[in-house]
Amino acid sequence: MEIWDLYDREGKRTGQTWERGFGNYKQIPDGYYHMVVDILVQHVDGSYLLTKRDMSKDVYPGYWEASAGGSALSGEEPLEAAKRELYEETGLSALNMELVSHVFRNPSHSMFYSFLATVDADKDSVILQEGETVEYKWVDARGFIEYVDSDQAIKTHNDRYKELIETIRACV
Repeated sequence: MEIWDLYDREGKRTGQTWERGFGNYKQIPDGYYHMVVDILVQHVDGSYLLTKRDMSKDVYPGYWEASAGGSALSGEEPLEAAKRELYEETGLSALNMELVSHVFRNPSHSMFYSFLATVDADKDSVILQEGETVEYKWVDARGFIEYVDSDQAIKTHNDRYKELIETIRACV
């Protein structure tokens, strides 16, 4: 059982919680949000980690994505949740994490904290979390931009990383 704190539009905890169920985030009352973290993973050599979502996921099943992440658990702060999600989904720990954006999405009642994590691990040491992801690959900056521009990219993810993506695009 996963319990989420609910937040208001200013990002403050309301004191209310939500028990996660398959797809029930859509039933969170209007004006309330749950915290979600996503982490774009960059290796110290400049390559980026892409993972393929499990077909059982309630959002974007089978899509490739350029992030690890998920919902924060009750009581977690954004950075704490990001470190936990990164480790759970990839087995990796970050040398550092930089907050890239903080946005609200009304359709999913989500408050997103998006991070760029830098890792210095053996690229073969990625451990996929069962039920979350089924494949992974590392791509260089050009491959990352090709992914971002493809039909396989999750567009809402790209929106949260728009400025960073444009910086990467300018360098390839």
